[in-house]
Amino acid sequence: MDMTAVHMDEQADFAGDRRLVTRVMESVRQKIAGRMLAPGAKLPSIRRFAETMGVSKSTVVEAYDRLAAEGLIQSRRGSGFYVGGRTAPLSLSELGPRLDRAIDPLWVSRQSLETDDSFLKPGCGWLPPSWMPEGAMRRGLRALARADDSALADYAPPLGLLPLRQLLSRRMSEHGVEAAPDQIMLTESGTQAIDLLCRFLIEPGDAVLVDDPCYFNFRALLRAHRAEVVSVPFTPTGPDVALFAAALTEHRPRLYLTNSALHNPTGATLSPVTAHRLLKLAEQYGLTILEDDIFADFELEPAPRLAAFDGLNRVVHIGSFSKTLSAAGRCGFIAARRDWIEGLIDLKISTAFAGGALSAELVLGVLKDGTYRKHIDSLRERLSRAMGETSARLAALGVTPWILPRAGMFLWCRLPDGLEAAGVAQRALAENIVLAPGNVFSVSQSAGGFMRFNVAQSADPRIYTALAAAMGR
Repeated sequence: MDMTAVHMDEQADFAGDRRLVTRVMESVRQKIAGRMLAPGAKLPSIRRFAETMGVSKSTVVEAYDRLAAEGLIQSRRGSGFYVGGRTAPLSLSELGPRLDRAIDPLWVSRQSLETDDSFLKPGCGWLPPSWMPEGAMRRGLRALARADDSALADYAPPLGLLPLRQLLSRRMSEHGVEAAPDQIMLTESGTQAIDLLCRFLIEPGDAVLVDDPCYFNFRALLRAHRAEVVSVPFTPTGPDVALFAAALTEHRPRLYLTNSALHNPTGATLSPVTAHRLLKLAEQYGLTILEDDIFADFELEPAPRLAAFDGLNRVVHIGSFSKTLSAAGRCGFIAARRDWIEGLIDLKISTAFAGGALSAELVLGVLKDGTYRKHIDSLRERLSRAMGETSARLAALGVTPWILPRAGMFLWCRLPDGLEAAGVAQRALAENIVLAPGNVFSVSQSAGGFMRFNVAQSADPRIYTALAAAMGR
């Protein structure tokens, strides 16, 4: 027997055990720092916490013993473990999820971004890291390490990397959107693209239309710009056209924000008939439409694009790669009419000076890699399977989809009668499950009985156990 190999295996096992112990300790520290466990409160039993964290009981025993040695918790013979009488000063860097935070447009984002890996996140809006093209990203990073000095150290030009804009122009043409490279400006993200366009197109107090429900960060961004947010009920084929027209007459909005393909949160797709009616209304009332196409690569069949019908006259088209490549490599884009690009460049320089060349070079390298299309094909199949599996698991709990989307990662679901999604989400958060209650997406607060589920983040059976308990099942 090769004793060296045995020793190395033992070292690897030991390192893995230590990481699990550290993870359990950090979870307890966060709960105490965030006041989820008050001084004197009893900690979960060793068996229960082991099940919650997905570790062995011996791991929890060691974690509790080490925390007791630090004085953070106390052991009481025959009774269990309790939080110490004095807690460390509140540290924002260690703050855990706040159970008492109001269910507002930032609620899901804060819980999803601030919690650690011990939390399951069916309410978040991105894919698990294991679903991303890690191999292609690593190859791209290695290629960047060999790049010339300007790629590694210099500012990017205001419009952004030309070869990437040329590639984006070709990609958009596949969806019927004709945008020359000089009509495309790279941004740090899709969110920055919307922020720049709001700065460019609206003033504080201007009315802006959104769908109801809509992506919750549309609401948060518009609130930051002090806009008057007006919502229009959304249907399986797009916004209710009659109510859309009524809102235009009453509020005279400057801007309309929407996803025309794979709508967030509903997963619905805009129909050609609705698209034509919206564009006629936009022309009649002088409305600009901001079309967020961030989910384009998830589609099995291309849906109608408002920018394709309009020719980038009253429609601005945006996108990014955080959903299919990496949320860490931030890169988005704006496609707009030529006479707006100069003003957008000035805004970009004044607010961010210049874009990051590294992220753009990385995205370009990966998009040109022959594995990207294979990755997308595989991703679509994987999401389709997850959609079916998640729908079936939710149906067993009486949670039903509003529609079955053609593709994508979101299921917009109705809870059983009498249940309020906000309360369910608060109770699930106490069990380390981050959900997305309906009213964070609704300006009118009319989606209290709905919940959005990310099927790519919903495989773990603990989610459904916790959800059933939170619903009182």
